[in-house]
Amino acid sequence: MPFSRRFFLFSSSFVVLCVIATFAQSEPSIRRANDAVTTRDADPLVTFVDQQIRQAWEDNEVQPSERADDAEWLRRVSLDIVGHIPTADEIETFLADESETKRADAVNRLLDDPGYVQNWTTVWANLLIGRQTPRLTSRAGMEKFLREAFTKNRPWNEVVYDLLTAEGHYEENGAVNFLLGQLNGNPNREDYTVEATARVTRLFLGTQVQCTQCHNHPFNDWKQEQFWEFDSFLRQMRRVDHRKTDPKTGRRIDDFAELVWKNYEGPVYYERRSGVMEAAYPYYADQQVDPAGTTDRRMELAKVMARDDPDHQVARAMVNRMWGHFFGFGLTRPVDDMGPHNPPSHPDVIDRLTDEFAASGYDLKQLIRWITSTEAYQLTSQFNDKNRIDDPSAGEVPLFSHMYVKPFTAEQLYESLLIATQATAATGNYQEAEERRRQWMREFLLIFGGNEDDEPTLFSGTIPQALMMMNGDLVRAADSGMPGSTLHEVLTDERLRSDPQRIQRLYLSSLGRLPSRREATMSQKLISGSPDKLAAYQDLYWALLNSNEFVMNH
Repeated sequence: MPFSRRFFLFSSSFVVLCVIATFAQSEPSIRRANDAVTTRDADPLVTFVDQQIRQAWEDNEVQPSERADDAEWLRRVSLDIVGHIPTADEIETFLADESETKRADAVNRLLDDPGYVQNWTTVWANLLIGRQTPRLTSRAGMEKFLREAFTKNRPWNEVVYDLLTAEGHYEENGAVNFLLGQLNGNPNREDYTVEATARVTRLFLGTQVQCTQCHNHPFNDWKQEQFWEFDSFLRQMRRVDHRKTDPKTGRRIDDFAELVWKNYEGPVYYERRSGVMEAAYPYYADQQVDPAGTTDRRMELAKVMARDDPDHQVARAMVNRMWGHFFGFGLTRPVDDMGPHNPPSHPDVIDRLTDEFAASGYDLKQLIRWITSTEAYQLTSQFNDKNRIDDPSAGEVPLFSHMYVKPFTAEQLYESLLIATQATAATGNYQEAEERRRQWMREFLLIFGGNEDDEPTLFSGTIPQALMMMNGDLVRAADSGMPGSTLHEVLTDERLRSDPQRIQRLYLSSLGRLPSRREATMSQKLISGSPDKLAAYQDLYWALLNSNEFVMNH
């Protein structure tokens, strides 16, 4: 159906559906929030975290929301772990499961799903080199390194160690792309490694120190000399860009890049705001290394950060970032600016999780199990009159008394649309499907993405965003009813013999839940009142895919 006809025909129904289908049904949840999530064995760490968060509820006279029902919880945990919504079949199977350990079992299944590796590879590739890949930096090489790390569940501190010490060809050793992406310009300039210093401390230490290159930090305890002491560890490297001659044109073109050793010894000299020049030697975490040129400074820094730091700052930074990923807000805000100037909302929680994460061997999957097993993660996103004030988006300290709603990232939206619509199955053979996928992803990232520092989420309300969701290629392909698509399967599946059954299936496929009575009644009226049943189903599914509820993780 043409967009103009659909818009005028269905605009009123779309508005009503979007109002009704927003952040889950209003029927009461099955269990109260203080009913702890059931796992095979009560984990003392999870029990401790629950106690600390409950105490904060009591201290602030806040009553937690009810426990999320199974459909809401499964959709949330799927988005958080594998980066997309569950299929309708997965939802039905989960809802029918009566096991007391079904949620813990679901987390383990998701951690073993190939989508776990794909999702976290994408998340960290974006963090390490950005969505817009820097010139002569290999995203393929970076992703290969990350895929291997997440597939093997390598200890996170060892992953950090490799990223800090990598050398060589950007595809033969994909880890080099992290630092390659931060190095530009003349390697003899004093600011050559400044961006790398700021990115390393932000991502792996959870500390923003970029302003201290010029002056002492006005709030945290980093001083100007500390910035340059840290920076001096990174001075023994430079990127080398190789070019080649194109045999067809005879022109010189980019070939590959590599990270190589650069001879450097002695101190780094920097200028104070008073104009006085100072010297800074490689010094971090109360450890100073020999500044001679024979010392491998990056290796020494990596040893301290990833293996020998008694404060486990790498572990603390990852715990805070992962907590923020699953809850929408970290234990500090932002997650990468920890320090005395920015105390955590629950200091005992981050301290205990940091110690246990380090003791576990920096096991990322175990950290995810702990976080998703907490009582707070089981709560619904619907707040009540006694926890309405728990609103970190308004500047309040997060109490985690209900789940905070998170907008999809561009990648989550794209992958979820594929799951909801089975659109790739309706686009022809494998090669054609892959080409369409790349095309769609370029369009989505162009419109929905941001720069890497924003860790962008979508829907700022721009007209291009609205038009892409309402009438983009992906939604139109999904809504076409072509063989292989969800809509076609719903209309031809012999198990779905009635309109109510088909309507329920479309709700499960898109919103991850069954329709409320009001939604079912209104949808049924739309279908039965239309002379063109296919067009009516197309309008219904189009509305569900364009609803606020679809593009939010709650």
